[in-house]
Amino acid sequence: MSGNPAVVMRLVASAYAVAEKAGAIIRRVLHSGELGIVEKTGANDLQTLADRLVQQSICASLSKSFPKITIIGEEDLPEEAVKEDLIESSQSEEILQKSCPLEYSALKEEELVVWVDPLDGTKEYTEGLLDHVTVLIGIAYRGKAIAGVINQPFFNYQLGTETADMERTLWGMPGLGAFGFELQEVPDGRRIVTTTRSHSNKLVTDTVDAMEPHDVIRVGGAGNKIVQLVEGKASAYVFASLGTKKWDTCAPEAILHAVGGKLTDMHGSALCYDANVKHMNSAGVLATLRNHQYYTSKVPQSVLQALKP
Repeated sequence: MSGNPAVVMRLVASAYAVAEKAGAIIRRVLHSGELGIVEKTGANDLQTLADRLVQQSICASLSKSFPKITIIGEEDLPEEAVKEDLIESSQSEEILQKSCPLEYSALKEEELVVWVDPLDGTKEYTEGLLDHVTVLIGIAYRGKAIAGVINQPFFNYQLGTETADMERTLWGMPGLGAFGFELQEVPDGRRIVTTTRSHSNKLVTDTVDAMEPHDVIRVGGAGNKIVQLVEGKASAYVFASLGTKKWDTCAPEAILHAVGGKLTDMHGSALCYDANVKHMNSAGVLATLRNHQYYTSKVPQSVLQALKP
């Protein structure tokens, strides 16, 4: 797109560059061997130096370029000056060249809310399950996820090479499309459910069983599970429990919607990403690339009664 790109396209272009910088920070902290782990609410709720540095980097970088946007990040960090080397001011030229969907072309900075998970899959990061780790930057307008960026800092890390394609960044926008990956679907008729690796309970297992899956994959990270959906490794992400927050689902939802998928709570209701909503997805998360109705119809009544929006 020539001329002056729309505010939201400039924001997505900045988020893309910032997410790539975030991936570099996450790799740098890992290679230093000093993860700086602290427990937030328990052994399954951790924070590392990478979480802290990345959130500072993302929030400070986007605030500097877009001072009127609202940014909500996972980590509760003290107000402090951010080092200059954490600031990223570049933008993805490829994104700036895209035509903005008409419905978003006149949006103003102050109308946009950015949800940030600086390191989704922190527990897995500390355990060396590096392919579970993502950086999530979601953009919302009037409560809807309208754009998302997902960086995988350790994409292809199993190959054991320190090359440029060690990482990958996916992005998408409903009405425009999704980029950075090849969309694939699970073979017809196969029901493969991806669900939590470390936060399971009876509600989760009862719901997964009710879906009558041919296979169940248990991995960490909400962003990672949505990537599985769009790459044909799973047909549904089922998490019938408290646990995920808006910063876990905003970016993935935008990318999923951009390719015709759907993300709702367990009742089939849309999530709201307004700045003033509660952060917890208290009625769980159900995401699919296709056949969402089938999966919502299989959620047990006992689960729906236990999970109130």
